[in-house]
Amino acid sequence: MKVLLKNFALSMLFLLFTNPLALAAKVGEPAPDFSGVDSKGKTVSLSQLKGKYVVLEWHNEGCPYVVAQYKSKHMQNTQKEWTKKGVVWLSVISSAKGKQGYVDGKGADADVKSNGAAPTATILDPTGQIGHAYDAQTTPHMFVVDPHGTLVYNGAIDDHATTDASEVGGSINYVSAALTDSMAGKPVSHATSRPYGCGVKYP
Repeated sequence: MKVLLKNFALSMLFLLFTNPLALAAKVGEPAPDFSGVDSKGKTVSLSQLKGKYVVLEWHNEGCPYVVAQYKSKHMQNTQKEWTKKGVVWLSVISSAKGKQGYVDGKGADADVKSNGAAPTATILDPTGQIGHAYDAQTTPHMFVVDPHGTLVYNGAIDDHATTDASEVGGSINYVSAALTDSMAGKPVSHATSRPYGCGVKYP
């Protein structure tokens, strides 16, 4: 019996550390802490940002869904609206070296400048460690963390999956809605949605 229990425990540990879903971020629970290096070489950790709202945006400059969001200026306008209100907006790039969307710090900054984007920082995650902790599936995939460190939204940027920039306008912005509800002290009315876009290019 002891041998069986030991084997069972080892099997559970194996699943925990090899299955990203076992560690995936869940709405209503503490958001996974992380520490990553941004495009300027500065270390950024979620624990340092406690007391602030944090938006995580998974980004891939070559993904047509991301291109549509930026070409329409929908993503930049959302970034600017909420960072002006004190929200920390972190773009996260989990593309592995040699795969679509991979950039170094200079490349990330050039992308931000060319798009007129306004994230607080761009986190480089080429090993996919942060992406797997959140089970980030697509670009874009969005997460909102409240000042207590609780995940309050997980899903798409909006309700209209499209690669056509002209079709982005008029979409329901789930991230803005989540921030509005949470800042008003209300439960987030639409706390989860199915993310859409290109699959994250993990190693």
